[in-house]
Amino acid sequence: MPELPEVETCRRGLAPHIEGQKITDVIVRERQLRWPINKNLKKILSDQRVNVIQRRGKYLLFCLDGGTLMLHLGMSGSLRMVNATESLKKHDHVDIIFGKKVLRFNDPRRFGSLHWTTQAVAKHKLLQHLGPEPLNDSFDAFYLYAKSRKRQVAVKNFIMNSQIVVGVGNIYAAESLFAAGIHPKRAAGKVSLPRYESLVIEIKKVLHAAIKQGGTTLRDFVNSDGKPGYFKQELSVYGREGLPCLVCGHELHMLRLGQRASVFCPHCQK
Repeated sequence: MPELPEVETCRRGLAPHIEGQKITDVIVRERQLRWPINKNLKKILSDQRVNVIQRRGKYLLFCLDGGTLMLHLGMSGSLRMVNATESLKKHDHVDIIFGKKVLRFNDPRRFGSLHWTTQAVAKHKLLQHLGPEPLNDSFDAFYLYAKSRKRQVAVKNFIMNSQIVVGVGNIYAAESLFAAGIHPKRAAGKVSLPRYESLVIEIKKVLHAAIKQGGTTLRDFVNSDGKPGYFKQELSVYGREGLPCLVCGHELHMLRLGQRASVFCPHCQK
């Protein structure tokens, strides 16, 4: 599933092509995504200008004159800027047309979504309960420490909870915990403030590095110019079960937390 760095990479790639541009047409070929697409979307969006593209968690927010179009890539969605004459590919479900240019949404598994809202977007039911952005100053060790007290949930699951903090998915949680030397199964309430200070620093570093590299190369992810991300080459533990730790040389182990595989170093992470 595309995570925060992939979505942020997509936002940055699209912004120069779309911000300030007027939507001239909308074509919906498949309405049945995770939720049905508004049947009036063409009428609603046509002739509106995209003022800015923002991101909240894994949602792309296209801020228009009359409201906000919220887009989630789901498990396999991707966005491409193409010429209006470019041939369709299988699973190209939605075109948002800007004259001769088209923003094309492709989603093989149809777990993505498109929502139109005229209310304050922060109050939308899909966004109102989200935790802080991990790259904002409001996300710090004091916040995590206070939220974690008396919690027995594994710290990896804790930081992957979008109501605690958004966008720290499986890959980036595993990498951040390794860099901070924290065992993924340790109870969140048993992690000290100094260790949360280290963890917050590493989460921010890992996410910044992933964004800089263009995201993580996953089978279904391509960024806005159709190229894969390249952060995978820098992963220390994710996907490396049975291989030697890059720090100490011990064999990396794998356990399952909340149905997710979690690779860690039993020597470096306590």
